[in-house]
Amino acid sequence: MAAQAGVRYSIEHPDAYIRSNIGGFFIVLDAAHRCGVKHFVYASSSSVYGANTKVPYSELDPVECPVSLYAATKKSDELISYSYSKIHSLPTTGLRFFTVYGPWGRPDMAPIKFMRSILSEQTIQVYNHGNLFRDFTYIDDIINGMMRILFSCPEGAVPYRIYNIGHSSPISLMEFIHTIEHTVGKEARLEMLDMQPGDVYETFADITALERDFKYKPEVSIAEGIAKLYEWMLSYDVKTPSK
Repeated sequence: MAAQAGVRYSIEHPDAYIRSNIGGFFIVLDAAHRCGVKHFVYASSSSVYGANTKVPYSELDPVECPVSLYAATKKSDELISYSYSKIHSLPTTGLRFFTVYGPWGRPDMAPIKFMRSILSEQTIQVYNHGNLFRDFTYIDDIINGMMRILFSCPEGAVPYRIYNIGHSSPISLMEFIHTIEHTVGKEARLEMLDMQPGDVYETFADITALERDFKYKPEVSIAEGIAKLYEWMLSYDVKTPSK
């Protein structure tokens, strides 16, 4: 969970991702093996689906075409985990998160970044002219899924598994912005831009496996999630952009 996150930053600072997401990941994984950890659960990412065009994304889909170094490091983590599950019989579970948002979220991601900008009347940069779709997943739904998984170890000759964990109902970027506008009672100032390198058109989680194995069902709608985020931001007093 302590990886170097973010697609855009990986373009300018690839070394940080190699050190943390591959080197750092290996150190933690190897320590888990040597200390006899019963179940190693780690964060992968929906970014591994890269240039795939079939939606919703399934864990059975090929993921050989990452469009960012960040995605490539996350796929590398899955492969390294498989090798440790195979060689050392270490139970590992990788979770491909889909656009997680909520209180204490990353300030560089759209939910907090956009809300801050709207509240402080600053311009929002909207890539691909708003023609993007994201499977926004509220943090409480993510935690609920993780807690169900944590105490159930994978079994078999290779105790390794991968799950998508998302809301499975993507919305357009413009609908997302309008939801924030409605929640905070202010209109956004928009700067429409072209598609950004490393970005993808759509994320959409197929959560059939998680539903089948753990009765996982996301409960927080985008309107409810944005309202909860806004309530937290008001209490945390982050109406102005961070330095």
